[in-house]
Amino acid sequence: MIEIDRLTKRLGDTLIVDDVSMVVEAGTIAVVVGTSGAGKSTLLRMINRLIAPTSGRVLIDGQDTMSIPEDVLRHRLGYVIQGNGLFPHRTVAGNIATVPRLLGWDAKRIARRVDDLMTLFQLDPAEFAKKYPHELSGGQQQRVGVARALAAEPALLLMDEPFGALDPVIRNKAQEDLLSIQRRFGTTIVLVTHDMEEAFRLGDRIAVMDDARLLQYGTPAELLTRPAGEFVERLVGTTERPFRLLSLTKVKDVVEPGTSAGQPLDAATNLRDALSHLMWCGRDTLPVSDEGGALLGRITVEGILAHARQPA
Repeated sequence: MIEIDRLTKRLGDTLIVDDVSMVVEAGTIAVVVGTSGAGKSTLLRMINRLIAPTSGRVLIDGQDTMSIPEDVLRHRLGYVIQGNGLFPHRTVAGNIATVPRLLGWDAKRIARRVDDLMTLFQLDPAEFAKKYPHELSGGQQQRVGVARALAAEPALLLMDEPFGALDPVIRNKAQEDLLSIQRRFGTTIVLVTHDMEEAFRLGDRIAVMDDARLLQYGTPAELLTRPAGEFVERLVGTTERPFRLLSLTKVKDVVEPGTSAGQPLDAATNLRDALSHLMWCGRDTLPVSDEGGALLGRITVEGILAHARQPA
């Protein structure tokens, strides 16, 4: 979907992005992480040409973005920033309809799309369509921002610290919403964050940047088990490593034979969440069921901890 080929941005003698190359496969989420000033946001903005590269190129579906008129390119790409960037003088419906109107969609098609997205993001059109951004909570504003970015049905969504201003509870729900939307539409997403927990939760692949350079680009498991150097190892965290590895494994992969009392855990739950649930309930074991409710076996605290102790 996206090929970034030796992309470089220089301001005077300072390299902001230094010879970065990476490929983002269609229908996946690529997360770009790193310290402040590493070049993450600049890299993102060169994809939609908000910033012009000094050298290198970006290909979307094999087409060099420099050959696409800027307005056409940006209408093809959804873009979400921290703080959502909603137009304060437009209603929720008006904000979501922004790009479809620019593209000349007819009124009925726009209204249908706005209603569909508001319903999808659990914003009842009858209640929220005519409200203004200042009348919404932070989480609601963020949902409107993502809905607006998806309104013209882009195949690619760029997100720059989209959840950074949200409190932890709302942030967690916003991440869940994003994963649900991404699975439903198969949207390709490139997301910038400084939060490693967010990167491991959302990313199919993670790009680690430092001092303008791309140090490693791989799956979460690759970063945890084969970090490319001391900086990446520090970033992914030594003490957190076993728990992050648990988040990459599903209950169904380590389910044990046997039965247990209690409310069954979904087999698709990751081991980190399963351990948290068991500890919260004060139980050593719980039954496991598939999505149809059929019992598959049980999961135990000891079994989860044994998996965490296994060498990578």
